Formats: sequence, C-alpha cells, structure tokens
Amino acid sequence: MAERSDTEDLYDRHDALGLAALVASGAVTPDDLLDQALARVARRNPALNAVVLVQEDVARATIRRGLPRGPLRGVPFLIKDLGCEAVDFPGHNGSRLLANTRWPRDSAIFSRIRDTGAVTFGRTTSPEGGVGAATEAAVYGGPTRNPWNPDHTPGGSSGGAAAAVAAGIVPAAHGSDGGGSVRIPASCCGLFGFKATRARFPDGPYAGEGWAGMAIDGFLTRSVRDSAVLMDACAGTDSGAPYCAPPLGQGFAAAISRPPRRLRVAICDTSFTGTPIHPDCARAVQDAGRLLESLGHDVVPARPGADVPGMMRAWTAIVACGTALSIRKALAGRPLTDDLVEGVGRGAVAYAQTLSGADYLDAVGKIHAFGRDMAAFFETPYDILLSATLAEPPARIGRFAHDTEDYVHYRTGPGMIFDYSPFCAVFNASGQPAASVPLGWSRDGLPIGIHLAAPFGADELLIALCAELEAAQPWAARRPWAFAPAPA
Repeated sequence: MAERSDTEDLYDRHDALGLAALVASGAVTPDDLLDQALARVARRNPALNAVVLVQEDVARATIRRGLPRGPLRGVPFLIKDLGCEAVDFPGHNGSRLLANTRWPRDSAIFSRIRDTGAVTFGRTTSPEGGVGAATEAAVYGGPTRNPWNPDHTPGGSSGGAAAAVAAGIVPAAHGSDGGGSVRIPASCCGLFGFKATRARFPDGPYAGEGWAGMAIDGFLTRSVRDSAVLMDACAGTDSGAPYCAPPLGQGFAAAISRPPRRLRVAICDTSFTGTPIHPDCARAVQDAGRLLESLGHDVVPARPGADVPGMMRAWTAIVACGTALSIRKALAGRPLTDDLVEGVGRGAVAYAQTLSGADYLDAVGKIHAFGRDMAAFFETPYDILLSATLAEPPARIGRFAHDTEDYVHYRTGPGMIFDYSPFCAVFNASGQPAASVPLGWSRDGLPIGIHLAAPFGADELLIALCAELEAAQPWAARRPWAFAPAPA
C-alpha cells in the first residue's frame, strides 16, 4: 500500500471549515487540496459514479485569479448537476435531452457559493428531472452507488453529492431538495442535510420558484457547522424574487454556538398516518428520543393530523406539470422518444396532459392548505417534530429505476417512493425547515437518518438542536470502511 501523504491525512481529518483554516495558515494551498480531490475522483469515483463533468482547468484558473476571502477559501467543492446554473460548468441536468446545457450567466446561488472562496471543479449526479429517491440516470451510463454498500442507493435526487461527501472526495457539496432530495441522500449516506424554510435561498435568475415553492437549494456535509456557514453565505433573496423567507436573527453559524432552550419534542416512530416503518428505523427514532430526553428536552408521542396522502397527490400533480414543462421546452417540437427521456419523465408528461390549469391551481391550493395544517400542529405547542427520515434503510439499486412510464404509481403506489419516503415531502409542502441527522444504523450497518422539523422560519432553533445532537453523539469519525482514513 502506498504511503499516505501529510496532505491526504489532513484532507481526511478536517471538515470544510477545517481545511479552510489550513489554507489560511499556509499549511496547505488550494492547489494541494484540489490535487487531493481530483486524485480521489480518479481512485474512488469509478466504483460510485457520483462525480461528472469535471472541469480541472476552470478550477485551476479560478485559483490563479485569486480566490475570494470567504469562509471556505481554497476548499474543493462540487455542485449538483441539476440547477445551480454556472457559465463555466455546463450540465446535463440528469437528462440525455438536456445534455451539455450551457448558461449565459451564473445563477445567484452559484455566485454566492463562489464568494465563499470554495473551488468548484465539477458536478454530481442526479436522477432525470430530480424526480425520485435514487440516482440512476441513463445520461451517466449507470447508477450512482452508496459508499457504505454499492448494492444500495445513495438516495436522490442529490445522490451524487452525498456519495462524493461520504466517500471523502469533498468535505461538502451543493444539493437541492424538492421532496427530500437533500435529506434522503443524507440519511442514506450518514451525512447531515438541512432543508431551510421556503425561499431562504435565491432561485434566480432562471426561476422564480421551484415546483410551486416546494424546491430549495441545500448542502450535504459531514459537520453541522459546514452547513451553517454555507447557508449563511447563501441566505437571502435575489433581486426580483417573488417572495422571501422570514429574516434570520444572527444567522446559522451564530445559532450553533450555543444549545437551544429546552424544547417540547413530538416523537413519531410510525409514518405520519400511523403506518409501521422498518423496525431498524423505528428503533433509531426511539433511541433519538431517549437521547433528547437525556439532554433535558420534553419528548412526547404525537403526530400531525394533516392530510398527508392528499398532500402527496397534490405534490405529484405539481411535479408532473413542472417536469412536463421543462421537457416540452427542451424538445422544442421534437417527438418525445425513449432515447431522449426516460420512462418516468415520459409518464410525467402523459399524466400532466390529463390535468387542466384549474387542476394545477387546485393542487397548489391543497399544498397551501396543508401548510396551514402543519403550522397549526406546531402551535399545539410543539417546538420540534421527530421521526425517521426514511421508512426503511437505503433501498437496493434498481428498485426506483426510471424505467416505468407509470409516473403516478412510481410516486404513490404500494412500496414506491412515498411509502419509502413518507416524511420528507411533508415539509417541502409546508415550507417548514427540516433536517436529517445521522444518528441511526441498521442491523446491516447502513446509515439511518433521524428527521427533525420545526415551525416555519425557525431555522436557527432547528440547527442549534442539530448541533447539540452532534456534540452529544458525534458522527463524523464513522466512515464507509472502503474510504475511511487510516487510524491516527
């Protein structure tokens, strides 16, 4: 076995903020860290298929021009191949139809990431259109695999981002979340993932909102503090945004500097409709509840009474319409064929054709009503709702492949996406902040995320609780064995 370099050890043993501190001290250079990241792509990515569209020349040129003196100066970074439009980083958007798309200007979210001083050098895989809880897009030539066990999915739609972080290729990566697409991969890969309050981050200039306001950018990280710094850097609307989130107080990073007040936590170890979940997931929820009690929080059994199945049907209609719109625009009059669009995408187009404009607005209205019902639950009063992130441990590769054209069954059928992931989309619909914290493990050694949600706008309260849990039960040292650093 080749001897490990000092830089390789440092890269393994620090989060993004830790690496930035090494750059600031002169212990390493941005080029040293980029060398490490690229070497890991070469060695580790073939087994994962997580990192695509690598642009080393762009990254080197960015370093030569001089990096912004932001909090992540010199740290290698990856952006999801869905959204996060950037002039220097063409994307496939998970789709053969949209392969090699270029943009005339940077998106607001990418500009803010760049201003942190992070060195973006490529993109990470996503499923076509961001639809689904697995990442197996045909445009990448095969599925993206979980570093903990390659027979299982890293989740979706930010599955490539999660796999790259879990495998130690980068310490943090951009993602996005329209139905759990940050939190599901965080759960599958043993990472931290936070979905902020609706409109906390900018969507412009290429969109006013994603999926009727249900989609938002986010990050996959090993530490809570890395997510806090990235979210502070990206928070705030862009010019002309249709609406904005309630203002933050001191910000995410300040919020994690001290524990939150003692909280009243509703714990649910079933689905929100009372359906049993996998025993390993239920056990992880119960263990998390006991941990919170040991920290002095008041934990009581409860679950919301909002119409979750109705919300899921409305979500399915809204996303079908959004998917159909993007596909039709990209086709530009060409026929919809299976060499351009995968089965689920073609099914979404077909389903959207059965919906009228009134049907779409009715679905949006149901989502808004659902959000009010969820807000009422937290006024009962509960500060936090605790559940599993997923109803099962990470699914096997192929279970959620995009072959089927039955889009509605894919989302809502027995054993399909919403049975597997019955918690996450609830908070995309309500707009409330929610996070997946890597506290649980299956009997087979796979990660199980614990899901925490808070009232609309209470992002700082939620991330403070996440940081308290991280301090009480640290997780960063636990890595997939194939990618774990050597013992100190």
